Amino acid sequence: MTSLFLASCDGEKNELKTPCIENFNFVVDRFADVEILRYRVVGFENLTLQQKKFIYFLSQAALEGRDILFDQHGKYNLVIRRTLEAVFTNYAGDKNSQEFAHLTTYLKQVWMGNGIHHHHSADKFVPKFSESFFANAVNNLDSTLLPLADNQSVEEFIAKLTTVIFDPTVMPRRMNQTKGEDLVLTSTVNFYRGVTQAEAENFYNAMKNPNDARPVQFGLNSRLEKKPCRAELDSASPNDKEIAGQARNDSGLIENVWKIGGLYSEAIERIVYWLEKAVEFAENNSQKEIIRTLIDFYHTGCLAIFDEFSVLWVQDLESQIDFLNGFIESYSDPLGMKGSWEGLVNFRNPEATKRTELISRHAQWFEDNSPIAPEFKKDEVVGVSASVVTVAMLSGDCYPAAPLGINLPNSNWIRRDYGSKSVTLDNISEANNRVSLGNGFAEEFMWSELELERAKKYGSLTNTLLTDLHECLGHGSGKLLPGVDADALGVYGAPIEEARADLFALYYIADPKMLELGLLSNAEACKAQYYHYMMNGLMTQLTRIELGKNIEQAHMRNRQLVASWVFERGNLEVVELVERNGKCYMVIHDYERLRGLFAELLIEIQRVKSTGDFEAARNLVETYGVGVNQSLHAEVLERFGGLNLAPFRGFVNPVYTLVKDRSENIIDVQISYDENFVEQQLRYSRDFSTLPMFD
Repeated sequence: MTSLFLASCDGEKNELKTPCIENFNFVVDRFADVEILRYRVVGFENLTLQQKKFIYFLSQAALEGRDILFDQHGKYNLVIRRTLEAVFTNYAGDKNSQEFAHLTTYLKQVWMGNGIHHHHSADKFVPKFSESFFANAVNNLDSTLLPLADNQSVEEFIAKLTTVIFDPTVMPRRMNQTKGEDLVLTSTVNFYRGVTQAEAENFYNAMKNPNDARPVQFGLNSRLEKKPCRAELDSASPNDKEIAGQARNDSGLIENVWKIGGLYSEAIERIVYWLEKAVEFAENNSQKEIIRTLIDFYHTGCLAIFDEFSVLWVQDLESQIDFLNGFIESYSDPLGMKGSWEGLVNFRNPEATKRTELISRHAQWFEDNSPIAPEFKKDEVVGVSASVVTVAMLSGDCYPAAPLGINLPNSNWIRRDYGSKSVTLDNISEANNRVSLGNGFAEEFMWSELELERAKKYGSLTNTLLTDLHECLGHGSGKLLPGVDADALGVYGAPIEEARADLFALYYIADPKMLELGLLSNAEACKAQYYHYMMNGLMTQLTRIELGKNIEQAHMRNRQLVASWVFERGNLEVVELVERNGKCYMVIHDYERLRGLFAELLIEIQRVKSTGDFEAARNLVETYGVGVNQSLHAEVLERFGGLNLAPFRGFVNPVYTLVKDRSENIIDVQISYDENFVEQQLRYSRDFSTLPMFD
């Protein structure tokens, strides 16, 4: 990597587009609880022209899905975003006023959350500008700049949006996971219309065939709605009649499918337009078939075709460039079924991938030596592939907040029969790590110089290795028993699955195999990760939620579940919270026994997953993963506040520009990093805003 950094600084003409790390400005913006970073696309300049063109067109296809995610997150998000952008760009009043500054911050929060709810907590943003300022600002705009509905007056428009934006009782949470409540009716995510949780669960349960060894992911690409009555159908358009005809039982519900000719057609048509251009520059025939199959899925909305695409995609291990594009992760659905739209374009980092390939080659050894019960182990681990990649474009559910690693596909039978792909996003991790250096966080929360020294020496490496083990092996390990429904754990499925993958990684990061394979050079290194994980799970991740709140987000529930269960079982002999000078610190007394406790919990969570034990899953998550020690939470927030750090980070993408000769032939693709967060968001809204206003 060092040689790449140095090479990027060479040359008096500055022809290379990736700046050296010493001159690269990672931090772009700071607002509310968010810090915006940019990431470097190291190695782009070394790709062939064909590969650069391929990345460009895949990136365009990724960006076209932006509006879809906004609408999936809430039915008023597009109207609100477009209205706020109109005010921001056309406001004739004092732009130095406090009210305008508050509106600007709120707009940035909406961009960050892809809607009016926080990207992580799912709570609705509380605007600091006044209702009167908002009304006056909108009233003073040319009405043609506003996304008015047919026959809607500006006064009616303002009244509606004022209620949605300012009333804390209206659409308070994008996704609710509170035990005992109707999770569909109390969540405002736009995956269901007029449907209760019981109706949705019964609708999809009726579709499932327990004898189907290769079931599709029911509900993945549709909004579930009440079916129109006969009188409404008689006067409906042909398209509406087709949608109504998709009802698969007599429940009174229909699936409004996201496809060309269906819901989100305008955006999906543009996605397909760019995918068709990308096909021409694919690296090989396999890649062309993958893209064409994805295009078929977008035309038909057929989930069986999406499975065909996923099988082809997971088997493509030769291409250097790869991508995600579609309705994939279901974390935003309270029932864990509906896929949020996301896009990602990346290319393999060959040197760094040697590490993950080494892990993948030994996947069967890790499976065979796992502490879980033999009946839950895979007899043969197939298709486990892992790469370290350089991100070229983030979009949809990967943007502005970005993951550090991804393991797909999510279909259990595809993972069983064909395997999975794991990727570690190297340049996203790099940006996070660079900005975190010397920020005072570790010094504030770690117990002693010993933990600090381990963190400095091994923290970055073990963080990366834990991600590798989690994505490469953890998610791909174990198996469901025959006849167990992949959705048997319901709303608890996501935190249980993330805990399972974390525990697998935690168990093995301290295994002598890490030294044997050369992945770690010192047996002490794993202690840096153990300390960080337990400190985060018990204490420091609480910086990400408001005082008085419980934990809702699946990954946070997972981490607290693991840490709290281990803390309880250790009886203060393994892990202890110790007070010193009025502050609470975590102390680990016995790292070897800590590993044993991780193994015990892994054994139980694998049993829960493999058998579909819903009650055990609920007990684990609700007992250990949800509730928060409020006095400890208050202390953590006070200490963190003194550091003046942002608990969340988002990213801006680079800008790719086609260079053409006089005959309009593409002769290069240039990359630049000059665009800031506001400029990028406004450009995306201008260039990739295709969806109409939905009710």
